[in-house]
Amino acid sequence: MDLSSLEIFRTVALEHSVTRAAQRLQRAQSNVTTRIRQLEEELGTPLFLREGKRMTLTDRGQAFLDYSERLLALADEARQAMHPQKPAGRLRLGSMESTAASRLPGPLSRFHGQCPEVELEVSTGTSQALLEGVLARRLDCALLAWPETKGPWQEEVASLGLEALPVFEEELLLVLPAGHPPVESTADVRVNGLAGFAEGCTYRQIAENWLSADGRPQPKVQQVGSYHAILACVAAGSSVGIVPRSVLELQREPPRLRQLPLMQVPTLLVWRQGYATASFEAFREGLRSID
Repeated sequence: MDLSSLEIFRTVALEHSVTRAAQRLQRAQSNVTTRIRQLEEELGTPLFLREGKRMTLTDRGQAFLDYSERLLALADEARQAMHPQKPAGRLRLGSMESTAASRLPGPLSRFHGQCPEVELEVSTGTSQALLEGVLARRLDCALLAWPETKGPWQEEVASLGLEALPVFEEELLLVLPAGHPPVESTADVRVNGLAGFAEGCTYRQIAENWLSADGRPQPKVQQVGSYHAILACVAAGSSVGIVPRSVLELQREPPRLRQLPLMQVPTLLVWRQGYATASFEAFREGLRSID
């Protein structure tokens, strides 16, 4: 087993296809197939279920992917550590959907211009999923809102072996159908539904906690995958939603909805203690300089 085999395995797992993995790696398809078979023979277990041309991980394959991600990340970190003044290699950044849409385009463009040799991988997810990704070494760093179930972030970050830097401050708005009567408190909300992201989304948790205050029942959550869908559900009158003001301001023609400012929530850049590659340091300093 070598790093090259792990990279081939990882790429096939992500692409679900030997053909696409070969194209991405610029290798012959037969070479990729052979390396996967050799790896399975060495490990003594199938890593993929082969359904025609589609490659799906087995349970053992999924477990091995987690190990592969960590080994490849550690190897890349070690290579970068040998050149502490030269940003290069791979930087895997996780981000909330809202941050990626409203906050990152400018900083990422500047970072690419300043560090063109860095291969930046950006993925999005809920704050809880991003936190787990950093802890499991699937991500090098992440921009997230600290999960409410974790308590105050200042007290929890160090206990998890992490470091954090507040970068952005988001004003969260409760959005309601346009015809909804004015709202001053939880008791004034007449809609029982909440449109939100999957469990693990801090903003959704904030909304659920606020809406269920004063003994009100938990809202019925309609799970969606984008802020556009949240706004559509609210506009249709079936739900309320929680949206950062910065996301709402991206709309060319913001929908006519009733808005209630709820609170300010910091967006944190989170990383593992001791992680200090030149690429990450350059990225962090670029975020630190944002007004």
